[in-house]
Amino acid sequence: MSNWYQIDAQEVLQQLGSDLSLGLSTAEVSRRQQQHGYNELIEQELRSPWQILWEQVNATLVIILIVAAIASGVLGDYKDALGIIAIVALIAVLGFSQEYQAQKAIATLKKLSLPNVKVLRNGRWKEISARELVPGDIIQLDAEDIVPADCRVLESVGLRVQETTLTGVSELTDKQPQTLSQAGLPLSDRHNMVYMGTVVTYGQGQAVVTETGMKTEIGRVASMVQAVEAEPTPLQKRLDELGRGLAIASLGIVAVILVLGMLRGEDWKIMLLTAITLVVAALPEGLPAVVTIALALGARQMLKRQALIRNLPTVETLGSVTVICSGKTGTLTENRMTVTP
Repeated sequence: MSNWYQIDAQEVLQQLGSDLSLGLSTAEVSRRQQQHGYNELIEQELRSPWQILWEQVNATLVIILIVAAIASGVLGDYKDALGIIAIVALIAVLGFSQEYQAQKAIATLKKLSLPNVKVLRNGRWKEISARELVPGDIIQLDAEDIVPADCRVLESVGLRVQETTLTGVSELTDKQPQTLSQAGLPLSDRHNMVYMGTVVTYGQGQAVVTETGMKTEIGRVASMVQAVEAEPTPLQKRLDELGRGLAIASLGIVAVILVLGMLRGEDWKIMLLTAITLVVAALPEGLPAVVTIALALGARQMLKRQALIRNLPTVETLGSVTVICSGKTGTLTENRMTVTP
């Protein structure tokens, strides 16, 4: 339901089965948690270690190297086979370690970022994790609190909220419990609602939780973002094009040498080994390793500047940015005044 701002506060409490003086009972909270789930944004499932490892070696150029290593080993050229396998292993280890550690760090940060909230349960105020909130909970909002869920304001004493993260509007919004009659109001004009992820900057108030988790406004934004399919970076596209070109050229070389050798009456095994040796010699075995090392070094440099990179190719994508356009003050910044010596 998205028109809570059009409904009188008492009717909102009635519809949500809540009580301003008692809040919800423990039994009712348990029932609603089973119905609505936890109050958290559900991200796409974390990739397993095997998935991360597979992503490091499924590039066209790396697959060509693996095939060349297998072919060299089968034909007895173990030195070339071991050399290529060592390069592939280096690529896999560097990429895997960087992305696996980044994924673990992001998961840890997510757990640490969950705010606590004052909630009225069984007629008593208590402090709990925002993850435990359910629709119908009565919460207390104070200055510097992060709003833990979408809520209808019930009481306000100079309550002002910073909604830049959701609406892009940098000005503070005054919040009052009065009902709004106009339909279709944008989020920034719903002055009797507060939304998950926004920040209370002044005053205090009480509100009743109307939506939690992925049903919140920020949850809908997260759903749309996650629905976008990831595209390969410009560097990945160029490397794949190079890999496909080398694959076609390699097959052509093998075919030509085999045909010419057999026409001259040469042993086909010797000619096949010769063709593969030439292909291996022509392949830029060090290119994937150099690219991976360069990206890993870039990721480490960014980490020193407090920017955590989840996927190595993202480093190259960021490096390709030439212009950043920002339409609203505070949309891409913390929107806080700071004093430094």
